[in-house]
Amino acid sequence: MADHLVWLLLGSNIDPERNLRSALCAIAERETVLAVSSVWQSPPADGSDQPDYFNAAALIRTAKTPAELFLRLIAPIERRLGRRRGADPFAARTIDIDLSLYDDFLGEAGGKPLPHPDVLKRPYVALPLAEISPDIPHPATGEPLRAIAERLRDGTVRRREDISPLLPPPPLAQPHGAD
Repeated sequence: MADHLVWLLLGSNIDPERNLRSALCAIAERETVLAVSSVWQSPPADGSDQPDYFNAAALIRTAKTPAELFLRLIAPIERRLGRRRGADPFAARTIDIDLSLYDDFLGEAGGKPLPHPDVLKRPYVALPLAEISPDIPHPATGEPLRAIAERLRDGTVRRREDISPLLPPPPLAQPHGAD
């Protein structure tokens, strides 16, 4: 099976320090984590008065397809950490893990567009991704992640240097099959 590079975005606004760390550790138990961004704080995207969100990006290497990643990695971790999906897509959450980029794949996987549309729309997505892979081009636009992040930077998202050291440093796991 071929290895794929995958960029995940993790977000939480319910006990975010614990939930981001728990999610990253759970990912590292199953996949090879190559890089983890700083933690970035932003207000809720819907403008509500719920707590701010904390986001981080992770670059992993996997042999799984996008559908397998969702079914075997993302959904089980979200369930284990108490994620409850409801009608409100902006509801407070313990953890949200989004598949943002999968190699240079452009299309749909499992009923969801890839790359994730928010990569081009939301600074809280673009900034953490650009931090770990600034020169990677967006599959649809060819624009480097660094340029997308700079274009979207609006002052609402800030790096939390006091939280980032709480995340495990990469590499978080040995490549599968390594001794």
